Amino acid sequence: MRPIRPGDRGPAVTEIRNILAGLDLLPSGGQEEFDVETERAVRAFQQSRGLSVDGRVGAETWRALDAARWRLGARTLYHAVPEPLIGEDVRSLQERLLEMGYDVGRADAIYGIRTSRAVAQFQREMGLKPDGACGPHTMSALRRLGRKVVGGRPQWLRESDAIRQAGPTLVGRTVVIDPGHGGTDPGVVVPDGPLRWTEADLVHDLARRLEGRLAASGVRVQLTRGPAPATCLPDVDRAQLANSLGADVFISLHTDGHANPAANGVATYHYGTDNGVTSATGERLAGLVQREIVARTGLRDCCTHAKAWDLLRLTKMPAVRVEVGYLTSPEDRSRLVDPRFRDRVVEAIVAAVQRMYFPIERDVPTGSIDVSELRAVVAAGTVMD
Repeated sequence: MRPIRPGDRGPAVTEIRNILAGLDLLPSGGQEEFDVETERAVRAFQQSRGLSVDGRVGAETWRALDAARWRLGARTLYHAVPEPLIGEDVRSLQERLLEMGYDVGRADAIYGIRTSRAVAQFQREMGLKPDGACGPHTMSALRRLGRKVVGGRPQWLRESDAIRQAGPTLVGRTVVIDPGHGGTDPGVVVPDGPLRWTEADLVHDLARRLEGRLAASGVRVQLTRGPAPATCLPDVDRAQLANSLGADVFISLHTDGHANPAANGVATYHYGTDNGVTSATGERLAGLVQREIVARTGLRDCCTHAKAWDLLRLTKMPAVRVEVGYLTSPEDRSRLVDPRFRDRVVEAIVAAVQRMYFPIERDVPTGSIDVSELRAVVAAGTVMD
């Protein structure tokens, strides 16, 4: 869909304003004009939902607005096939269950089989009929019951245990690498004298280099696109591809851009919401990727951030999006166009993925892993212990 932006008018704007008014972000709905007040409310909504804050209503923001119509308790929730129930009420339920120690996976606002099983487990323990549907009786029990686990994060414990049981080796892992944009969407485009640098081309080259390094370390690698796709694959489809492949790790590669050429540096994003619910292993991987890239390249540290983008919310494995420098920054761009610099970025990401599989008590200092040694281990036919 074409983004709805300031200055637009029509029924779609009225619907957006009505939803925002229902969320107490606007004093009233009803108007057909996307005015300054509406833009301010959209930005506040995007900020609260962990979306990109641009004041426009694109496909991702519209899906979040549509889901926000529902408040927990306003309808009965159940596992529907083939079209699952989606909404803010589902996410609120998932976050509540996670707080109490039940395993719903990621709080993705989709009432899938895992959420239904968690509800059924809660119902059994409360002496209710374990049908996996959240109706009035289940809601009443949820309101009465406090947290089941105190003094720790149950989801963190589950995810950490799964990583620990997987062992420290990279051999046999499946990693999906997502070069951002492509096709009809080149991403950030910067003319540079007779040259023209595009985000889509640079991150695809980065992805191919990363593919080679990971494959040499015994990893099965899949890219979400080729060098010149006819169209740009939506983020929802990229996440579904990673899920269908049973990926162990998902890495999305981008460069950033800003009207101010002084903006520069690297940032890494993982799934998380304004309520503190996060993908624990995704958060750890994001931190490792960020620290390794900063240490090995000298890029300015723009830190890690939690976001609820579709790409991070819908993937079922540890997933990160890395913004490797600003293409609009002359300083960052001079580095990004250097193949040797891109090799250092790749080595940093490989080292970070390897460190994620090390037990925390056996972690190593940032910048200390020699990626060539990982390749040597595979070439020798041995496995790290």
